[in-house]
Amino acid sequence: MVTPQTNTTLSEIAERLKALDDFVICGHVNPDGDCLGAQLGLYHALKKLGKQVTCVLARNEPIEVGLQFLPGSELLIPASMCSIKPRVFIAVDVPTLERIGDASILHDDVSITFTIDHHAVETCMADFNYVDPDASATCLLVWHLTGLMEARSREVAHCCLTGLITDTGRFAYQNTDAFSFAAAAEMMEWGADPTEVNREFFQSRSLPSIELEKRTLEHMEFYEQGQFVLSYLSQDDFAQCGAVKADAEPLIDILRSIRGVKVALILRENEPGSVRGSLRAKDESSDVSKVARAFEGGGHKAAAGFTFYGSLDEARSEVLAVVARSCFADNSEFPCAQATSVSSVLVLPGEGEPCE
Repeated sequence: MVTPQTNTTLSEIAERLKALDDFVICGHVNPDGDCLGAQLGLYHALKKLGKQVTCVLARNEPIEVGLQFLPGSELLIPASMCSIKPRVFIAVDVPTLERIGDASILHDDVSITFTIDHHAVETCMADFNYVDPDASATCLLVWHLTGLMEARSREVAHCCLTGLITDTGRFAYQNTDAFSFAAAAEMMEWGADPTEVNREFFQSRSLPSIELEKRTLEHMEFYEQGQFVLSYLSQDDFAQCGAVKADAEPLIDILRSIRGVKVALILRENEPGSVRGSLRAKDESSDVSKVARAFEGGGHKAAAGFTFYGSLDEARSEVLAVVARSCFADNSEFPCAQATSVSSVLVLPGEGEPCE
C-alpha cells in the first residue's frame, strides 16, 4: 500500500518519463545494492529510450567493491563533480533531501522532480512521489516501471535482480513475498544472472573483512536474555586490519544469524565524534527503524541505519537504551543489567546448558 504522500502512479510516471529528457538519477548516501541497482536499472531503461541520463553519487566516495560488477557502475560520478544542467531529477530508494547529500544542489536546480522509493516517511521532496513500503525493494518498483515504459533489457534486469536479492537477504528476510519471487523469475527470463550476483556480492570478501569479523565476534555483548547482540568496531580496528568501510558491510548479518538473537547492532566509528550504526531484526515483533529514526536515520522494520554524533562509548550507552525502549519495552532489563560478553558464561533462550 502506498504512503499518503504518494501523489501519482507508476503508470503516470512512465508516461511522464517517456515525454521528458535530460535526467539525473541519484540514490542515498552509503548506497547499497538496492539503491545502485535501482539507479542503474532505470539508467539503462531510459538510455534504451534514447534519453540523456547521468547517474550521480550522493557523496564523493567509492562504491562498494562487491557492487562494481553492476553494468554501468563505472559511469557513476559524484554529485559534487557533476557539471551538467539536467532538467529532471529522479531520486530512487531515498525519501528525504538530507539523504541525497551533495546532490541536493542538483535537485534544487531542475524543472521537475520524481521520487520512487519504498521507505515510508511523513514528508516528500519531489513534485511526483511514488512510495510503496510494502515493496520488498525499490528495484521491484523500478522493474515494474521499466515494463510500463517498454524499456527492459538484460542490463535492466541484472541491476534490478541485484537490488532485489540484496534487500531481501537472498530471499531470507521478512520482506520477501510472492511478488519478489515472481519478479525474480521474470528478471531471469530477461537474462539476469543470480549466480553472478551472489558470487560478486556475497562470496567475494577480502581478507581484511575476515579480520574484522574476528574483531566483531570478540567485541560481542549480549543483552535482553540473549535476544539482543551488540558489537562495535573502532578506527583502530580498521587500521590494524588494513580494512576499509565496505569490509564491515557483511558483519551485521553474522550477528543476526546467532540463534536466539532477535535484534543485532553494529556500531562503526567513522571518525572521532561520528559513529555509524547498522541494525537488523529477525522477527516481526521488532522494529529497528524506530531506533534509527531516534537518531535521524532511516530504514525498515528489519533493517535500518543511522549516524550517531559522539564517541563510540557514548553511542553504545545511548543506543542501548533506545533499543531497549523500542524493541524490548515490555520486559527490558535496562538500565540496571550488565552486558554478557562472549568470554563469560552465557545462557541463550532454549539452551539447556551454558556455553563457554
